[in-house]
Amino acid sequence: QVQLVESGGGLVQAGDSLRLSCEASGRTFSSYAMAWFRQAPGKERRFVAAISRSGGSTYYTDSVKGRFTISRDNAKNTVYLQMNSLNAEDTAVYCCAADRGSTFLSTPTRRKEYDYWGQGNQVTVSS
Repeated sequence: QVQLVESGGGLVQAGDSLRLSCEASGRTFSSYAMAWFRQAPGKERRFVAAISRSGGSTYYTDSVKGRFTISRDNAKNTVYLQMNSLNAEDTAVYCCAADRGSTFLSTPTRRKEYDYWGQGNQVTVSS
């Protein structure tokens, strides 16, 4: 069992930056692909970004390309989401997720591929 705990959310203004962190329990963090999803009010949870087990491969949804960066530090069991140039459309609850069945360079984008989820962290961008 893996527990994921997010931190770093909050209220910012449009154009600001924010970094989310997600720390995982256990000793097998480097064997999981990791991802960030977000859920805006009244909408379904959607994929934001994913990173492969080693960090050698990343993938982003189109709306955040060039603004968000996903990274990981396997020595710290932590995955990050650096968010720049935030806008009101980025307002959502952000959750990290872990995929225990991933291959070395895979970056899954579907919710059903992920086995463990964090509790979520609110990000609010005021315009």
